[in-house]
Amino acid sequence: MTASPSPTIRPLADSDCLTELTALLHAAYASLAAQGWNFTAVDQSVNVTRERLTGAQGFVAELEGRLVGTVAVRGPKRAGEAYIADPPPPLYTTPGTAILAQLAVHPECRGEGLGERLITAAEAWARDQGFVQLALDTAEPAEALRRRYERRGYATVGRIQWQGKTYVSVLMSKPLA
Repeated sequence: MTASPSPTIRPLADSDCLTELTALLHAAYASLAAQGWNFTAVDQSVNVTRERLTGAQGFVAELEGRLVGTVAVRGPKRAGEAYIADPPPPLYTTPGTAILAQLAVHPECRGEGLGERLITAAEAWARDQGFVQLALDTAEPAEALRRRYERRGYATVGRIQWQGKTYVSVLMSKPLA
């Protein structure tokens, strides 16, 4: 019996199709939408995907030529720079802070540690760039997501209500010592 291939984690390339990446985000976030949480990635356009990747290092998981996972990481926002439609919280403008976003794993590939591998790649990139902490936000009622980040050493450091969201988000950070 042959073992099934494992997805390869690699940096997002200019040749990667943002339409395919956006479709992956929609598929991965559909289960959250079904719980009533309107995460941006639930239905974002290709242009929003492109905007969210501007200035970021994207990583993708590829399996047999298909994108099955992704994450983005970037340095701090400028104080006047929008975070989608909102001003960024102070955590996201703090020097030395990298921001993790758009973590997604295709539903067919869940339960195999792929999300952890993507986060590890993003954390390593941030550490290699000299960032001292990594920050993210997620829906406060999404307990499983919050526990995933807590197991990796992230702590809740605040709360925020993003425009138009059906939930309050928690802000989380982790030192990158």
